[in-house]
Amino acid sequence: MLVTTLVTAAGLLSIQAVAQSAGGPGSPRTSSCPGDNSGLSLSPGFCATIFADNLGHVRHMAVAPDGTLYANTWSGRYYAASPAPPGGFLRALRDTKGSGRADVVQRFGTAHEAGASGGTGIALYNGGLYVEEGDRILRYALPAGQMVPTGSPTVVVSGMPLTGDHPMHPFVIDAKGNLFVDSGSATNACQAQNRIRGSRGLSPCTEKETRAGTWRFDANKTGQTFSPAQRYASGIRNGEGFAFDAAGRLFATQHGRDQLFQNWPQLYTAEQGADLPAEELIELRSGADYGWPECYYDQEQNKLVLAPEYGGDGGKTVGLCAQRTAPVAAFPGHWAPNDLALYLGSKFPAGYRGGAFIAFHGSWNRAPLPQGGYNVVFQPLADGKASGPYVVFADGFAGAYKEPGRAAFRPSGLAVAPDGALYVSDDVHGRIWRITYTGDGSDKVAPAPSPTTMTTAAQGAVPPEGTHPDAGRASVPLPTPPGSSPDQVAQGDRIFHGEASNGTCSGCHGSDAGGTPVGPSLKSGQWMWSDGSLSGLEGVIAKGVPQPKRYQGVMPPMGGSSLTQADLAAVAAYVWAISHANNGHGQGG
Repeated sequence: MLVTTLVTAAGLLSIQAVAQSAGGPGSPRTSSCPGDNSGLSLSPGFCATIFADNLGHVRHMAVAPDGTLYANTWSGRYYAASPAPPGGFLRALRDTKGSGRADVVQRFGTAHEAGASGGTGIALYNGGLYVEEGDRILRYALPAGQMVPTGSPTVVVSGMPLTGDHPMHPFVIDAKGNLFVDSGSATNACQAQNRIRGSRGLSPCTEKETRAGTWRFDANKTGQTFSPAQRYASGIRNGEGFAFDAAGRLFATQHGRDQLFQNWPQLYTAEQGADLPAEELIELRSGADYGWPECYYDQEQNKLVLAPEYGGDGGKTVGLCAQRTAPVAAFPGHWAPNDLALYLGSKFPAGYRGGAFIAFHGSWNRAPLPQGGYNVVFQPLADGKASGPYVVFADGFAGAYKEPGRAAFRPSGLAVAPDGALYVSDDVHGRIWRITYTGDGSDKVAPAPSPTTMTTAAQGAVPPEGTHPDAGRASVPLPTPPGSSPDQVAQGDRIFHGEASNGTCSGCHGSDAGGTPVGPSLKSGQWMWSDGSLSGLEGVIAKGVPQPKRYQGVMPPMGGSSLTQADLAAVAAYVWAISHANNGHGQGG
């Protein structure tokens, strides 16, 4: 069922112009750049304005030749705590006044009320809008002169896998109609027990028959069914971003695997687990294997090495990885590259042309180190190869907290418009930024300044090393569970936040223990795996949660850390304490 809702500046989304109009869609834009770049820190010469806001969980985008921006939104299990907005999951946005702000937004497609949950992938091809919805790729015909379709979609591909860790299916379509779609892995490293300490990798890894690779279909055909026969490339754990360069080469991003330290503490330090392995930019080629699960890319050694699940020894042995395909460029571990755009326009300075913009959604599992990503980087390219180091092009999306449950915004999609502007989407509050170049053309590729936070005179000076956003978190006294001590609770606090015993709890549950898309809130008093008693909590932490009921994050025994019995008792005491503080109630682990 097609659902269409028109939203104007006075309507549902309360979209307001940020500058005076300069005429129709083809008129020169006269909007000035806000002094704070709409909350972002950008490379020199660039300006960010808010194109639209509060659109739902915006994932990927596509721009039509007339400048209409189309976006797919998602309310899958990653957003379990957030209700789906009313109406269809697709958005069409247009700036009819030349103000740099969408003044017309139409919501269409199948709605949550009809059983849909939206998706990530979206593309324009041959008069049609192609979108991912659940296990299908659909095609909506776009009649000439109309902003949104009026008819029902046809099914191009169906039967794509939705189970496991990576159920999304981003895709891209080339000029000939080849449709390349990602099928992410069902597991972290193809272990016999997913994400469980010491569990060996399955050999052969049979999930690669239908997962962890790129599949190719024909965008000109309908009724195609997903199967192993259409696999184009393999060994790609989660390839969310796709883009073609001017020569027709196809590039993709790859999310590197997780939990080297948590699953193999005898081989890796906590610091290595936070930094390794690399996130990757790869050139996709037919029949190539990019290494997962047997291999991962070590950006410190600049090579693929054997994974511990398959006999690896902490990064020394290469083995069969010598026959796998290495990436074009590598980035810090766990930053989560969710989209890719190659800049083929002419409005940005020469150093940016032909290079890659990558939207990093941000990490959840760099604990006990600070989380990272939550930015857009630029990677220079020449002849299909990296031609210089990457720079952080846009930062400040997360605000004060770079962690999944508390970040203000998280970059999730990129698109380059016909006028040369770069759009960046966010899937927390559904904001879309429009980034333009306002310099004289002489700016070189350079990183954005580090984001700053506003201070007041009352706050005074800060130490030269800065202040952690969680400073003072224990200022409110916590209750002490029966049989424990305040010192135990305090030690559990330190372990939870990675300040002792290499604890990693805050990665899944948030630094405030309020929960993230990966793990539940612990401030609850409601528990799924125990009765919430001190002994019950100890038992759950000791055994782990290999098959979570509501959240996607698997918890290894002891949270993946090498906790002593005293550490275990301390963490349980802290979890008990925060769940009883102020008689809080919520969701339990």
